[in-house]
Amino acid sequence: MKTTLFLALTLAGASAVYAQNPLTTELRQGYNGIKGAMIKTADEMPEADYGYAPGPGSRPFGATMLHGAVVQAAVCGMASGKAAPKFDQTKTGKADVVAAVKAAFEFCDPIYLNAMDAEATKMVKMFGRDRTMFGTLDMGVIHSNETYGTLAAYLRAKSKVPPTSQK
Repeated sequence: MKTTLFLALTLAGASAVYAQNPLTTELRQGYNGIKGAMIKTADEMPEADYGYAPGPGSRPFGATMLHGAVVQAAVCGMASGKAAPKFDQTKTGKADVVAAVKAAFEFCDPIYLNAMDAEATKMVKMFGRDRTMFGTLDMGVIHSNETYGTLAAYLRAKSKVPPTSQK
């Protein structure tokens, strides 16, 4: 009985938050999904394959993963007005990249968590142009998804199953 009541109250609370902030609730869902996939991807690629690039002109896996972290943190900084963490882009080994990916998402977590629909149209500067706070944060989710798509192909080339395809 207590479990059923707890579940009902939890669902009712979640529904109330969603009803008040449908845009930013969906934004958070997308962010949390790609955050998990990116962190797991960084963890799962073996250290020896962080230098793997599929062909000429392609970034190696470690540099691609780090690029995703750099852009995610920068976007969150622009959306919030806070100074984003800086990462040494020459350090593309597994330990440094995993730390950077986790640090980027740790920086972004409170920004996505505290985003509310009421401030979604607040204008911020993103790469020198005016965008809404919502559009800026959404760009972070979009870019991370694009980066993950690239990284999934790198994993497959190394006979690894990407996190979102794992059962």
